[in-house]
Amino acid sequence: MTVAVAAQGRKSARRPWVWKVWSLYAAGFVPACWAFYLGATGELGADPVKSFEHVLGLWALRFLILTLLVTPVRDLTGISLLRYRRALGLLAFYYALMHFTAYMVLDQALNIPAIIADITRRPFITIGMASFALLIPLALTSNNWSIRKLGRRWNRLHKLIYIAVAGGAVHFMMSVKGWPAEPVIYVAIVATLLAWRLLRPLMRNRTAADNKPRR
Repeated sequence: MTVAVAAQGRKSARRPWVWKVWSLYAAGFVPACWAFYLGATGELGADPVKSFEHVLGLWALRFLILTLLVTPVRDLTGISLLRYRRALGLLAFYYALMHFTAYMVLDQALNIPAIIADITRRPFITIGMASFALLIPLALTSNNWSIRKLGRRWNRLHKLIYIAVAGGAVHFMMSVKGWPAEPVIYVAIVATLLAWRLLRPLMRNRTAADNKPRR
């Protein structure tokens, strides 16, 4: 009886987190639903397909950035959002998948020769496709079974997110004409987050050295 009560208590303790994660998924899909509604009602401007693609791609990049922000937030503030990192990463993949699907179906009408020509002749499409391809194995292994099965290889595999987010930022920058502020800001944010990841081990080693007792 005691064991059963304890198990029930642990399940109850986990429920708030589960509901919060599912609430994050629900909130995360609101921008896509809203963009679809605007497109269906003719409110996405003169080129609704391009606008729809842009919204989906932008939210994919935003969720990738939010995924990478989890660690710096914990390091700087002590607030742990690790329980939400998987959901943020998967939302990034789902938006990238929708962005890819909108391009393939709505923009190119599944014209494979035209798509291949786009990929080979337009560098920003090439980079975007490569970044999306990197997200696929990450999404497929974003589960507890894969973590147990792959062991240390799981961490090495999921470091591909750094390349994917860098590629996504470059894809965004190259997809627009000139140097508008929005893509420049996103590139700067991504560059800062990647620099943090590179410098983090050095800062941790320095902190450990400073805290080491001196004889």
